Amino acid sequence: MGNITDTVKVLLIANILFFLGSQFLGDYAYQLFALWFPENENFQLWQIATHMFMHSGFSHILFNMFALYIFGSVLEQTLGQQRFLFLYFSAGLGAAGLQILFSYWNFNNAMQVYLDAGLSTQEVHNMLSQYSSTGKVYSAIPREATQQLVGTYMTPMVGASGAIFGILAAFAVVYPNLPLYLMFIPIPIKAKYLIGGYFLINVYSAVTGTSLFGPSNTAYWAHIGGAIIGFITMWYWKKNSFNSNRIN
Repeated sequence: MGNITDTVKVLLIANILFFLGSQFLGDYAYQLFALWFPENENFQLWQIATHMFMHSGFSHILFNMFALYIFGSVLEQTLGQQRFLFLYFSAGLGAAGLQILFSYWNFNNAMQVYLDAGLSTQEVHNMLSQYSSTGKVYSAIPREATQQLVGTYMTPMVGASGAIFGILAAFAVVYPNLPLYLMFIPIPIKAKYLIGGYFLINVYSAVTGTSLFGPSNTAYWAHIGGAIIGFITMWYWKKNSFNSNRIN
């Protein structure tokens, strides 16, 4: 769908360099640059940005970078560099924000189970801070609450998926009727239906906890957050000030 644009090229290179570096540094890279739950001692403010350049594996980065190349280049040519970058990073930040809110909801619900069992907040935090080295939890607490508490605390978020979903949503706003093709399905599907359907699948997975595509630990709320920011931003630009001229 056209030649690769300059900003997309830089983003691709940055993501690939981060991925190669993380393969070399291993867990240390994820400790520094993945987005940890704010209650975790590994959390740092810069992770809100750096997590967008980290990926969990080859298939993860391959899918995201392919989508960035296909849809990002078209949008950058349409919007110009500055608006494209604003859209990309605001969607990524919105994705992180919604995922963190959902994580806090999970964490606080599970924490309440521990508090109702008579444990103090400090005791629970001590257990969590020592979990990576000891693996010990309170056996009297329901297993589901412990899994929810430990999973939220110990699982960092990585990937450009939130920013990519923002790009996809914006693309559907600008080119709603553009026919797109899925691999192995030789039938054109309008962008608004294909991307909209993909969004609804993610909403279903986020609400039910059932993963239809991808691993079970996928941050579906991040996908939703990125898509919402991308849609609202592009809808506003299109309605109020967007025109056929590039804005750099």
